[in-house]
Amino acid sequence: MSKPKLLSRILSLFSSRTQVGVDRAGNRYFTRTEEIDGAMKEKRWVVYKGQEQDPTTIPVEWICWLNGQRKKAPTPEELIELEARRERVKQNIELLKKKEEEEIKSGVGQSKAIKKSDTPDLKSFMKQFPELSIDQNRDKEKAARPSVNKTRERSSEPTGSGASYQPGTWQPPS
Repeated sequence: MSKPKLLSRILSLFSSRTQVGVDRAGNRYFTRTEEIDGAMKEKRWVVYKGQEQDPTTIPVEWICWLNGQRKKAPTPEELIELEARRERVKQNIELLKKKEEEEIKSGVGQSKAIKKSDTPDLKSFMKQFPELSIDQNRDKEKAARPSVNKTRERSSEPTGSGASYQPGTWQPPS
């Protein structure tokens, strides 16, 4: 493409753009509709304030709009509301941290640290169910399982499919 054509193309792109909004950092957001492969598509982009292009200055709402996750650009009112909400969350975090530090200093709310050696005690758990002892549970589990022909020799590969397949019958060779 020759220089005059390229220059006119660039000028036409910038003249057909529409500014959609500005964020707190001064970044400006634009859109334009252009034909791509016979379909009209919307292009969105940001022009950073100043020479340094720092993507970390773009708020989440604008990132979502740029990526097409939002149909409409964020409004100034929405941005103000979201900024206020973020500020309240920061304040709540600070309050919770202070409260936690005070509890640690005073010894209130300290819980017992769980050690790796601490394991659940099955016997004390089963005492909650006096009608069943551990042995009774095992007997009931065995009775509920379908009987397996124990004289059959174990193969090195699982066998059976469809209606004849019985889960848990195959054991690896020892």
